[in-house]
Amino acid sequence: MSASTVSARRWSALALLLLAFGLSPQLRAETPWTLVKSYPHDPAAFTEGLFFHDGALFESTGLEGQSEIRRVALKDGKVLERRVIPPPYFGEGIVNWKDRLISLTWRHRTGFVWKLDDFSPVGQFRYEGEGWGLTEDGHSLIMSDGTAQLRFLDPEQLTEQRRITVSFNGRPVNRLNELEYVKGEIWANIWYDSRIARIDPRTGTVIDWIDISPLYEASGAKDGEAVPNGIAYDAKGDRLFITGKYWAKLFEIKVKRESIAR
Repeated sequence: MSASTVSARRWSALALLLLAFGLSPQLRAETPWTLVKSYPHDPAAFTEGLFFHDGALFESTGLEGQSEIRRVALKDGKVLERRVIPPPYFGEGIVNWKDRLISLTWRHRTGFVWKLDDFSPVGQFRYEGEGWGLTEDGHSLIMSDGTAQLRFLDPEQLTEQRRITVSFNGRPVNRLNELEYVKGEIWANIWYDSRIARIDPRTGTVIDWIDISPLYEASGAKDGEAVPNGIAYDAKGDRLFITGKYWAKLFEIKVKRESIAR
């Protein structure tokens, strides 16, 4: 008997037991994906934020004294433009909104606004708690803070509008990190986890998981902090890119997924 057969029978028995007690089995199957291509990535980059815009990758790196915002060529990983974020700030998530780039810092409760074309400074804003990841859904900025909560911010005023708590099987999913908005879903790296959570933005429920552990193994990463952290979606080309801290590669993958029921 194969391991998969044993697993399937155990799951069937568990499902019947749950139904006998009037409970619905809530476990999900992991979303399948295939590798399309790999690209060079700076192995010294402590990646904290990533998005794709106008043919290039935009990446933020962390660590005090090493934090930067970069425009990066997809093909060869060459840094085309950079802006150093000076100490004591520890750079975190980034997102584009119109002609601006918005960035977070980790524990200084300070965000920065930059011009998207040349990274020249525009202004600052404040928030409570820590800053981790950023993305946008066309209406709001979406921010993670290392907990199970996601904050929705007004993209013009940069003030909080509302929050949702992300959960799976009724339990909070903590350590939400880098974020990306993909076809009506919020996708999130989980700090020190090799899975990406696919989140319903209306309810905070995790729809399914994407296990990217094979990419971690192929990334060339050896440092203990080299966790998966970087999701970028090219909406025009329908391309998805994945990387991590200190990874020597960035991967393009194709995901087979079902849309959220409307």
